[in-house]
Amino acid sequence: MRSTSMSALGALWKSSHPGPTLVVTALAGLLALSAELELWRGALLTAAVFFGQLSVGLSNDALDAERDRAVQRSDKPIARGDISVRAAWAATWACLGAALLLSAPLGAGLLTAHAAALASAWAYNAGLKATALSVLPYMVTFGIFPSLPVLADEPAQWAGVWVWCTGAALGIALHFTNVLPDLEDDARTGIRGLPHRLGGQISALGASAAVVVGAAAATLGPAQWRAAEVPAVSWLLFGAVVVLAAFTVAAGRGARSGRLQFRLVMLAALILAVQLVLSGGSLTA
Repeated sequence: MRSTSMSALGALWKSSHPGPTLVVTALAGLLALSAELELWRGALLTAAVFFGQLSVGLSNDALDAERDRAVQRSDKPIARGDISVRAAWAATWACLGAALLLSAPLGAGLLTAHAAALASAWAYNAGLKATALSVLPYMVTFGIFPSLPVLADEPAQWAGVWVWCTGAALGIALHFTNVLPDLEDDARTGIRGLPHRLGGQISALGASAAVVVGAAAATLGPAQWRAAEVPAVSWLLFGAVVVLAAFTVAAGRGARSGRLQFRLVMLAALILAVQLVLSGGSLTA
């Protein structure tokens, strides 16, 4: 019995998109530290984000189970039959409930913002990913995301405009790049989001432009940097993003370039996230 339970938990974990779940959770924790949240507030926020991301990942695989079977995705536990769709949905709703319950003690502003970010991500899973508006949930969710640490603080505040721009740009880049390795499988099952309509090369170009715009906002946006000189490390990170964006565009000329472009933009997006963390003390300015 215990072995069966552990196997089910393992299948649920693999269905939750553990990589993105851990990355987004880690980013929330780092932003909380950078914003100098009280320890209990930072821990609660990080846990809330973790369960919220579990709900997003699980709902995605539960909704996509038939499509994953159609393209024989052997890496998907639900499609393989390792766990039922019903069990996946039960875990999904439990994780969503936990995310909202953990958010509530941090205030109405944080609860509302986190719920809105999760609703946007769920809307993508539920159907927007197959439309020309597929990028919108990424812009909304990642635009809101950097505000969570300052909304969890006392008094609660929204992040500055430059932070929203950086977050939304990060979301655009992630969306346009995330589909590059799977364009053919998606086309076979009727998924035609904005990147599919634009094509791989234009999507890669759009992702590259987005990370450069986001990096520029993170470099020039913080108030204490506008009042003095922008730190050298910020210019260095900005330059690294620009170089990676250029390599991403150039990589599109080769055959089977989707996965290389994916890795290049993911690296640029990671640097963009580092810029956000480094400026955490001025997220509201």
